Amino acid sequence: MICNKLEVLAPVGDMERLDSALQYGADAVYLGRKQFGMRSAPANFDFENLCTAVEKSHKKSVKVYLTCNTLPRNNEIPQFEKFVREAVEAGVDALICADIGLMTLIKKFAPDMEIHISTQTGIVNYATARELFNMGAKRVVLARELSLDEISEIRAKTSPELEIECFVHGAMCVSFSGRCLLSQYLVNRDANHGECAQPCRWGYYLMEEKRPGQYFPIFEDERGTFILNAKDLCMIEHIDKLARAGVDSLKIEGRAKSAYYVTVVTNAYRMAVDEYYKNPENFTLPDWIREEVFKVSHRQYCSGFFFGVPENSQYYENSGYIRNYDVVAVVDGFENGSVYCTQRNRFFAGDTVEILSPSEKPVEIKIDRLFDEEGREIETANHAMMRFSFKSDKSFPAGSVIRKNLEQ
Repeated sequence: MICNKLEVLAPVGDMERLDSALQYGADAVYLGRKQFGMRSAPANFDFENLCTAVEKSHKKSVKVYLTCNTLPRNNEIPQFEKFVREAVEAGVDALICADIGLMTLIKKFAPDMEIHISTQTGIVNYATARELFNMGAKRVVLARELSLDEISEIRAKTSPELEIECFVHGAMCVSFSGRCLLSQYLVNRDANHGECAQPCRWGYYLMEEKRPGQYFPIFEDERGTFILNAKDLCMIEHIDKLARAGVDSLKIEGRAKSAYYVTVVTNAYRMAVDEYYKNPENFTLPDWIREEVFKVSHRQYCSGFFFGVPENSQYYENSGYIRNYDVVAVVDGFENGSVYCTQRNRFFAGDTVEILSPSEKPVEIKIDRLFDEEGREIETANHAMMRFSFKSDKSFPAGSVIRKNLEQ
């Protein structure tokens, strides 16, 4: 029996990432503007681009959720009315907020706007979820510190009209529900205003007060000193368990990550959810779908708190990413046996590549010959954004990603 309709919710940091999410199967996207959002690093969306993003998304029946989930100070409150009214004008489907004051103002300025309560609020019990629903919330984004059993109990003891959203993939913050003062304390970058410098990823040493300048390494064991560095979350193998727990929306972290990341991870969860619906009672994820999430830049994966207090969620050796694949080109179209592309990274005639198209198993091919825009044979595509083509018996849709295994 299918418990509920699962939404694949993709992160969008700019228009390029939006296009990736729309093409590769998102049911909804979440994005931010320069103000009131927890990610200040991405380009984000001005009002004009927000309107365009909503129009593009709605044409594909994809919903748009706009973040206003910072913890604003007094001087920011007078600017919030314009923010809300522009959201209404643009046609966004919901606002994501963490602050009860902002929630009250949303209801005042936009009574019909759907409200989602951010994970920043730290919702860990059914009493809080119930009360937020009574106050007008349509959805709660639960704290990442909850187990599947706890989520099931929240589902059982709240209104069925209240939607439940959970983060299922991406970077995890070492603090509780993303509320952290470490960045502001060390480098005056406020994590609660979207400016986190990620000091939890740094290596640390001790310095004794009477021995200034002498640093002593901190070792939990022989593996190293990155004592605050969390692994990345990945629940792609457990779609059935999330559905049974009553989760409505599967949220992918990563508004500051690349369009390639959005493409691959959104596509992987889209295919995993579709696979689940084929046989909900006996869900088994095909290996090739599981392998997709390892083909983006990532830290080691874990399942977070979903199966109880994690015993293996920290990575002590370094804070870097694992990166085994490079995007070398994007397909522009197919005509008369030729695939036309735009280059992203250098590669050569004779290279073996994978081509990823929406909701399709990636295809591995060897590109024997490359041709420039004039049809002249070339040995390498080595100029940024250059146009080129190659012969193929198989067609690939525009927007397909061509990638190369860096270990080959």
